[in-house]
Amino acid sequence: MPLINDLIKRGYLKTPEIINAFKKIKREDFVLPRDQDDAGVNAPLPIGHGQTISQPLTVAFMMELLQPKAGDRILDIGSGSGWTTALLAEIVGEKGKVYGVEVIPELKEFGEKNISKYNFIQKGIARCFHADGRAGLPGYAPFDKVLVSAAAEETPPKLLEQLKSDGRLVIPVGARCRPQDIVLIEKQGKDKFREERFPGFVFVPLVKN
Repeated sequence: MPLINDLIKRGYLKTPEIINAFKKIKREDFVLPRDQDDAGVNAPLPIGHGQTISQPLTVAFMMELLQPKAGDRILDIGSGSGWTTALLAEIVGEKGKVYGVEVIPELKEFGEKNISKYNFIQKGIARCFHADGRAGLPGYAPFDKVLVSAAAEETPPKLLEQLKSDGRLVIPVGARCRPQDIVLIEKQGKDKFREERFPGFVFVPLVKN
């Protein structure tokens, strides 16, 4: 696991539960067949429809900001290949729930198939939805954590509404095709938030229906 060991050494992976998930959930199970040999490379890879599976370093950074815990109820927006949904499902365990949302129907099916390799859907830990992620999933809210893996020009207000008090939202924010910030938002009470920004990232845009 040279890539994972490198991410640990460089300080991007720190939390034991997150490290364990990275070791157990193999990235090669979430890429296209032609990219199998590149699954261990620290770079984004195309998954079709103009979308990518994110760079492992970026996913590790966002997971550490999110701090998922056993038993959490988590919304995963832009679930794409299903990799982040599966990582989160491994962490939350059988008492937790992860809801993956993908706006592109073919990718929703691709991700669901990949996540099923680990039996998370069969066990009821993970569910996948074809929907516009900016609206969240109000019927399943509130959430302890929300992870967004595509860039929005501003944080969708409905995601903030669906976050529990003391919950965390991690989202890339910025203009299309320009450097963006990964933003950590902590909900400290009704309409009260603390925000921290980490610049220098580039994501595919949060696609609309």
